[in-house]
Amino acid sequence: MTLNIGWIGCGRHATQMLMPQLGRNDMRIAAVCDVNEAAAASAAWQYGAEATYSDFNRLLDHKGLDAVCMAVGPDLHRVASIAALERGLPVFLEKPPAKTLEGASEIAAASKAAGKPVLVGFMKRYSTGNKIAGNIVRGGDFGPVLGVTGTYMTAPTYFVGEVDYSGFFLHHCVHYMDLIPWFARADFDEMSVRKIVPQPGKLLFHLNFTCNNGAIGTVVMGTVQSRGTPMEAIQVMGDHVRVEIDNVINVAFYRDPPFKADDASATLDPACDTLCWTPNFTAAANEDHKGYNALIRDVAAALRGEESAAPTIEDGVRAMSNLERMIGLLDL
Repeated sequence: MTLNIGWIGCGRHATQMLMPQLGRNDMRIAAVCDVNEAAAASAAWQYGAEATYSDFNRLLDHKGLDAVCMAVGPDLHRVASIAALERGLPVFLEKPPAKTLEGASEIAAASKAAGKPVLVGFMKRYSTGNKIAGNIVRGGDFGPVLGVTGTYMTAPTYFVGEVDYSGFFLHHCVHYMDLIPWFARADFDEMSVRKIVPQPGKLLFHLNFTCNNGAIGTVVMGTVQSRGTPMEAIQVMGDHVRVEIDNVINVAFYRDPPFKADDASATLDPACDTLCWTPNFTAAANEDHKGYNALIRDVAAALRGEESAAPTIEDGVRAMSNLERMIGLLDL
């Protein structure tokens, strides 16, 4: 079943990262909307939309829509998604779902009242390395998660003219407010932070936490690294087992091998030695290692009413709750 989609927000991220995945998953972009009419016209030309709008309310009235998708600012996410739900349309929205926990909760309430799903773009669950590691952790042989550590850095590019960390928190940090509990298999419980601000706009902090299942961990985030270098590394640790993900594409699964130096017959045992994986970038394959296509595949299933693992607005509410707790502790 092909879904007719109304798309709101035709910026670079939407047109280059998200919208290309729709056609791959049997979703047709019927109409687009952006306050920048030239951007809307360009997106319509690229994706074959039959109509363009500069007012999202007019797009929502476009005949024949099965769902609405959007990648705009967090305030408009809240307003436009609730308006779509009031018209009986299910929604996919890019993260963050709203500017505040209160706003995300309003969307969740509207979703429940309408009986329509709202899916949120937490694509890091779908990044190739994270997906592989998540399947290992949930595969039955890993055992309980004891600890999770992660590093997720960026540069001070969210600030133009005036230091305001809200963009950094909402568009960067919110990812790990979803991803780390997903790996730990339980939500955050206790939190504490330590921070250093070498100059305005340059922030480094360590978030220490416990989870509701007893797992512990630390996440390092900040704006003191170049975006031209790898910025992510995650380790999920169990009892004599751990899985590590570097740069969202390199995965190592460590088990409990014997010492080999004094063993003349030592070899590599697939039952206990380390398993490693990295993608082949020379292959002529249209692979999306950041995870956008895999996310949209699950979103499409959810919009059709099928069983799906796509992140929901309830996941968005939890992430925003975690984010606001962390921001309060940072006291910036």
